[in-house]
Parts: sequence; structure tokens; C-alpha cells
Amino acid sequence: MSLSPPSDGLTPVDDVAGRTVYRDEDRETYHMWWTDSDPEAVSTVLVLTVASVLETDPEELEALSTRVDPDALDTLFAHWGRHRIEDGTTSFRFAGCAVVCHASGELVIDPSADR
Repeated sequence: MSLSPPSDGLTPVDDVAGRTVYRDEDRETYHMWWTDSDPEAVSTVLVLTVASVLETDPEELEALSTRVDPDALDTLFAHWGRHRIEDGTTSFRFAGCAVVCHASGELVIDPSADR
């Protein structure tokens, strides 16, 4: 899974679980890259990132399990990483945001999806 996010149009805005969160000003989306060597599961990193984007405590968010099975998400990312698959995606809504998870390790959060 990719470690280097593209720099074009992305501005670093926060650090979550040892990874930088970037904002795409044009699209009003947030981006983070997860790798299979990260100490935190992708489901945990996703919750922490969404909480950062929404500027709230992770405990204040709905449970991720109301939208997607966290264990299945972790297993999917482990599979993608183990087999170096980089062209798959999965998407769902979480905490009022549109979330797209790419096999490359990129997590895209769109908090303006309801607007």
C-alpha cells in the first residue's frame, strides 16, 4: 500500500494516529493514507480521522459498526495489503460523511456530502 500521498492540491491539516490528514480545498475532502504496517487497524484510524475532520471526540461519533463491519473492513485492507492490490474501493456513509476506502490505502472523507 502506498506511503506517499500526492502533494498536488492537498494541504496538511492534522496528524492522527501517526499519519497526516490532508485537505483538498477544491473538493472539500480530507485524505489519509493507511498502510498494512501501521500499528492501528484501519477501522480505528478511520474513526479517529473522521473525529478529527468533524472536530469532535471519537466517543461522540456513532459506532462504526452501525455502518460497516469494522472487522470486515480490517480484513479487506489486510487482504489488499498482503496481495498488493491497489485498484479496489469500498464506500459507505459514516457520521454524516461519505467515506471511500481505496485499496492503495487512501481514505477519503467528504463531510460536505449532505450539502
